[in-house]
Amino acid sequence: MTQPRHFISLNDLSSDEFRALIARAIDLKNNRNPDFQPLKGKVLAMIFEKSSTRTRVSFETGMAQLGGSALFLSSRDTQLGRGEPLADSAKVISSMVDCIMIRTYDHATVTTFAQHSRVPIINALTDLLHPCQLLADMQTYFELRGDIAKKTVCWVGDGNNMCHSYINAAMLLDFKLNIATPKDYQPLRSILESADERIQLFDTPEEAANNADLIVTDVWASMGQEQEQQKREQAFKNYQVNAKVMAQANKDALFMHCLPAHRNEEVATEVIDGKQSVIFIEAENRLHAQKALLEFLICC
Repeated sequence: MTQPRHFISLNDLSSDEFRALIARAIDLKNNRNPDFQPLKGKVLAMIFEKSSTRTRVSFETGMAQLGGSALFLSSRDTQLGRGEPLADSAKVISSMVDCIMIRTYDHATVTTFAQHSRVPIINALTDLLHPCQLLADMQTYFELRGDIAKKTVCWVGDGNNMCHSYINAAMLLDFKLNIATPKDYQPLRSILESADERIQLFDTPEEAANNADLIVTDVWASMGQEQEQQKREQAFKNYQVNAKVMAQANKDALFMHCLPAHRNEEVATEVIDGKQSVIFIEAENRLHAQKALLEFLICC
């Protein structure tokens, strides 16, 4: 049996493939054709151990628009929540569908599924990485500003799954990434060590935002970290993206956030609702980027 093509990390793509997916997503967005149904008769299984708005709506709608269908599977409704081995679940589910999307906590859940699946596996978010969001973010930048190569991106906040995927994207698309985060919340050393001079750590958001073309942040406490909220509020109190931070960036710099956002915590209301914010274009682009990804994986 031929090994399926998985999307666990951005590193599963070459630079050329990443750019091709972005171009294809823009094309699908701008040239919507209800008669174009390359996934007719195909089924996507969507496994959710972490809840979501954008991920579920974008994948389910994307499959429908491409002629296919999607199944929503939660751990409450399947044997996954009753202790069935992941390998067994992967073998069974992949024998009945054409692609599996997983949104979960433990990254090993996705990699284990990939080892035992006969169909493509898509990482729709783990605590380690969030590659699907980067497809949408980069599509948004390319649409509005052109190629991101040689540009400067500023990440402010937690060195989390989004930050890790931005590190991967910087390597693939050849942009500079400035990261401002408290010392106790820096990206994993193993991921930083795989990077090169494109990645630089800063102590303050203002320093990191200097001459940036794109500024990105995320919530201070992600899903599953709610018990750390107060501790994190103290640690990140000087890491809000506000007008002072944006003023350090280039005048045409964009602001992005993967949402949901906490206004006046990680980002000031005046920024997220301001003229440089493209959060709703970014959110919509989850649909188009994931349609391009589904077509790429299932039809390849």
